[in-house]
Amino acid sequence: MASRAKPNSNAQTTIPSNSKLGQIIRLLQRTKGATLDDLIKATGWQPHSVRGAISGSLRKRHGLAITAATDENRGRVYRLSKVAAEGGRQ
Repeated sequence: MASRAKPNSNAQTTIPSNSKLGQIIRLLQRTKGATLDDLIKATGWQPHSVRGAISGSLRKRHGLAITAATDENRGRVYRLSKVAAEGGRQ
């Protein structure tokens, strides 16, 4: 049975704000969150690349708690919780 990946305790905590990942984080931190289309427009990436960055780089490598919820009008909306945005401090 495969084990689930755990956030790396030695994860890089700083992502340059002018990078594509930095753009994604800023959009996810908004109160209204970001849809996949928002993230695609901001980065110029393909949908599978955006989803991979969220799952692999942000969730697994950096240990950020990104949630996804379905909104009637907007579809799937991704958000980064305020606690996660502050580096996990409570």
